[in-house]
Amino acid sequence: MKPPAPLHRALLGRLVTEVHADRAALGHAAAHACAAYLRRVIAARGAARVIFACAPSQDEFLAALTDSALTGGPIDWPRVTAFHMDDYVGLSAAAPQSFRAYLRTHLLDRVPVGQFHGLPAEDADSAAACAHYAALLAAAPIDLICLGIGENGHLAFNDPPVANFDDEQLVKIVALDAACRQQQVNDGCFPTLAAVPHHALTLTLPVFRRARRLSVHVPGPRKARAVRATLHDAITTTCPATLLRLHPAATLYLDPASAALAFDATAPAPRSRSTSRP
Repeated sequence: MKPPAPLHRALLGRLVTEVHADRAALGHAAAHACAAYLRRVIAARGAARVIFACAPSQDEFLAALTDSALTGGPIDWPRVTAFHMDDYVGLSAAAPQSFRAYLRTHLLDRVPVGQFHGLPAEDADSAAACAHYAALLAAAPIDLICLGIGENGHLAFNDPPVANFDDEQLVKIVALDAACRQQQVNDGCFPTLAAVPHHALTLTLPVFRRARRLSVHVPGPRKARAVRATLHDAITTTCPATLLRLHPAATLYLDPASAALAFDATAPAPRSRSTSRP
């Protein structure tokens, strides 16, 4: 099935931004583009390494990505090695709030991924778990990261107080700030703020900077302020997602609600060739 055309397309820094009619169209467009890219990578190199975000903002994207009718053909999933980008310290993979449980439900139980590396957040030695996962990530280039943006502008759990564009670690233990913890309640992942863990393991910002391609999926009105900051604020860790404007191969997919404060989402897509990327 042909992907939907965006309502609006713009280039902010190096970041291609598309606004789609709704969450389903956003997910379909992003999944179609990612699938085409993964087929090219696998054809050229024989395998692909992909990192996935795990949050309700990714539901429509992952539903489309695992449906070959929506992606223009099948992906050779056994040739894909999958990672995820964070998890709560002390939570096992079986816990319903675990991001590994989310990825199991939305991806791993739907398609035959060749290999999945889970971040063992329940291990007593968190530092060792981070070091081991960092070694797995560093073993070869990451071809694609499928991600979102937090309500506070975070990427993964790189909240403004702990974000570092030049972090020496690839994976680290972080304290979650209040806005990040509240988002987990807003997303329906935890019943109250008191129930949200205070610490997590997260991939750091250099992992995103070095990945070959980024596909960023950000629907919903609660993300509108973060999207505006991402596209227009100074590139600093006050809004970690501003880093996306420096990446040479990143596309941000929005719906009208998340784009509401960034620009007029009903404007026609510009025709400049500089705003498109194969």
